[in-house]
Amino acid sequence: MSFLGNISELTDISQDSRCRTVITMNVTNIALYMLSFFFVVFLCNFLHAVLRPLSQPRIISEAIVGLILGNILTHKGKNKVEMRKSLNYIADVGMICHMFVLGLEMDPHILIQPPSRESKVAYAGMFSTFILAILVTPLLSLPNLSHHKFNFSISVALFGTASPLLTRLITDLKIGKSDIGRFVLSAGIQSDLVSTVLLSLGYITFDPSNGFVTRNWHDILRMISTQVIETILAAKLSPVFMNWVNNENPEGKPMKGSHLVLSTAYVVLVCGCSPMIAGFSSMLSAFLAGIFMPREGRISKMMISRVNYFLSCIFYPLFFCWVGAEAELSSFGASHLGPWARLFFLFLIATVGKVVGTVVSGVMQGFHWPESVAIGLLLSIKGHFHVYLAIIAANIEIITVSTSIAMIFATFLTIIYTPLVVANIIERARKRSPTQRMTLQWLDPLHELRILLCLHGPQNVPSAINFMEISRGPVEPGIRVYVTEMVELTDRIAATLAKGEGMDALTVTDQTVVNMREEVTNAVKASLNENGEGIHLQRMLALATINNMHQDICILAENLLVSLVILPFHKDQQADGKLKPGHSGFRHVNRKVIN
Repeated sequence: MSFLGNISELTDISQDSRCRTVITMNVTNIALYMLSFFFVVFLCNFLHAVLRPLSQPRIISEAIVGLILGNILTHKGKNKVEMRKSLNYIADVGMICHMFVLGLEMDPHILIQPPSRESKVAYAGMFSTFILAILVTPLLSLPNLSHHKFNFSISVALFGTASPLLTRLITDLKIGKSDIGRFVLSAGIQSDLVSTVLLSLGYITFDPSNGFVTRNWHDILRMISTQVIETILAAKLSPVFMNWVNNENPEGKPMKGSHLVLSTAYVVLVCGCSPMIAGFSSMLSAFLAGIFMPREGRISKMMISRVNYFLSCIFYPLFFCWVGAEAELSSFGASHLGPWARLFFLFLIATVGKVVGTVVSGVMQGFHWPESVAIGLLLSIKGHFHVYLAIIAANIEIITVSTSIAMIFATFLTIIYTPLVVANIIERARKRSPTQRMTLQWLDPLHELRILLCLHGPQNVPSAINFMEISRGPVEPGIRVYVTEMVELTDRIAATLAKGEGMDALTVTDQTVVNMREEVTNAVKASLNENGEGIHLQRMLALATINNMHQDICILAENLLVSLVILPFHKDQQADGKLKPGHSGFRHVNRKVIN
């Protein structure tokens, strides 16, 4: 019995040590993965800083780092199978979030609205790209087996636009608020919406994982019916649920955790309805659900901001590591002509097709052809979704890894030239825009210069006198200076106002203001009597509240036809050279006058 007891004790000890070993290994792997992630992010940021002088977007640095590290870690490192499996899960979940936010930021009503200029340009670019792709892609032998359904699908993907990436690039390059920037963003969103919707319809009809075989009517009907239910839930039930959450969590108060969990669960339920029941694509289902969900309200805006933050900070670097893990660069076949030909012609189809369509549509609408070419080049941008499709096509053996890498490189080529296109747009805009001349530049040197010189009080008189002396120039024609005190209208001063000469004239009888004005007048006149040739002095007063004083100054400047307005600094300089805090309201007055 004692022998059996010893055996059980040894068994317990061995199990405990085994558990400790497994836990230690798991903690070690987690720490290693975390360090690897931070190293990837560091390399992406460093390379982005290096490429910043070339105005290259962050996706280029993430792609370079991800492709290199993905090939090194997963093809030459340890735990290759586990690492690739983990990256596959991350890529799938991240792309579902990417497509959901993409749909959530789109308005499906633009498809049924009367065609605008943006939609005409977008549809013309899509049509010309599709025709060119249909004619050229069969000659490239892209699929492993010649198949017109695949050529049709890739033609639809080629005429699409990566609108999230285009929006980020346009914003980063500072033309998002310009007319052409807003035009390109609107046309890009419409291209992306139409392309993704057509791909969704194609997925319902054909099975890409089984050689693009046409599905039987039972599977098609089941997908359509579940997608209709999902659309009804997203379009009708979502506003009710989201409004309830928004009303329970008004702006300015923290979001309740239970409501946040319920909102997340509801979104997952709606997006997962069709994939779980009918086997529809999870990404396309998330996109279609996002399209019909409400975009307004606190919970929708929070989802967009939080998911976009997750995508930009965490997912995109790991996404390109997954791309590098799946696309082994040595399989490209750089020594052969075929992969380079596919790369070149895919890039040519995506860019030339768009440019031809936008130029033709631009000519019909009266656009300048350089702007039409620039719009076409910007609408040619492909992004993460297109890279993902290229990898998935290789994984299910529709195309070879070499063709997949050619598609990925062609996608990057559509992004690299974007800064050059934007720089050309800015250069042409600067040449066409008239240079606005300042008022002093319009002044005839033979006419006197009129200056509105504003003061806070006697402390500004020395600097005002210095300014008048250095600005007067020759005696003829000389300068006319309107010395104006900026006096805040308070209740005490308002009570001392008396009617003066004229219909609307008012006289300030407050003794403090009167003494201050007399002191300023005496000091300025005393200086001008000694050395004031060519300077004609007149006195003015800007009496108003702080909120309205900028209007009085501007009205004075217009009525007196002055060419120059001088405003005093809102702080006063002391004898020791230090600045004493003055009236903070005058700082806002100065800003409003300048604006």
